[in-house]
Amino acid sequence: MAEIAVPDGSWTFNGEMLRIVPGSGKDIHELRRSLGEVHVPLEAIAGASFEPARKGGHLRLKLRKGADTLFDVAAGALGAPADPYRLAVPKARAGAAEYFADEVRDTLLVYQTPGGSCDEYLMPAPAVPISATAGDGTALFDGERVRLEWNGFAASDKERAGPQEFPLPDVVGVEWKPQSGMGYGTLRFRLKGEGPPQSPQKDPRCVSWGIQRYGGATALVAAAVLARLPREQPELPPPAAPVADDVHDAVLRRLTELGQLHRAGVLTDEEFAQAKQAMIRRLQES
Repeated sequence: MAEIAVPDGSWTFNGEMLRIVPGSGKDIHELRRSLGEVHVPLEAIAGASFEPARKGGHLRLKLRKGADTLFDVAAGALGAPADPYRLAVPKARAGAAEYFADEVRDTLLVYQTPGGSCDEYLMPAPAVPISATAGDGTALFDGERVRLEWNGFAASDKERAGPQEFPLPDVVGVEWKPQSGMGYGTLRFRLKGEGPPQSPQKDPRCVSWGIQRYGGATALVAAAVLARLPREQPELPPPAAPVADDVHDAVLRRLTELGQLHRAGVLTDEEFAQAKQAMIRRLQES
């Protein structure tokens, strides 16, 4: 088992599931607090990496396309501190973060986890009813209807249009993007038979914001709607047969790395023993 706990949160990986728990401090982003604990099955993971920086870095998880609606709808645009799949790691824990990423990557290799698109979501969508406020309005979704309500920051076009409500069968798409530069962040719903999109400030199918970088928890509303829309089933290539030599080489290489981490003091005696036994079992199973 690999585990890392820092003020930003904790990640625990047992070879089958990666458990993500956000930190409890006041600086934890609203989106991560609203989402809460996340369980990511191994088959949903495409990769893991540690991105070093001057004061530490970030442990980052990449998911397979189609495995998680939040990951798909954000399309890589969620950055720290809002991204639940990114963990801020202080410099003192950088070695443990590198070990954690290596452990996930090696497990993916050993078990030959597919890296292509998923034909069904492998992780639960945000629960409904759900709502989020940002910029000029509030988006609400109860599982059957989307409702947009405007506030005092809404442009006159939206005020004249009044609150908007769309039955889910009329929704053909949902788009989310963060605020960037002089542009607006947006949560936009695409409807059957609609005309060309208007500017975010005028579009009554769109909540927009110009200050909040990630629009609070609006990405969760987008993910909840996306999960309940019909999706195209991708054609998946046949799974590759495991290559015994590659598996053996990966396990043996990992055992060598574990010994180096143990001698360097990154892993305790207990952590080293547990990790070593896990890798030996994988070698025997391959």
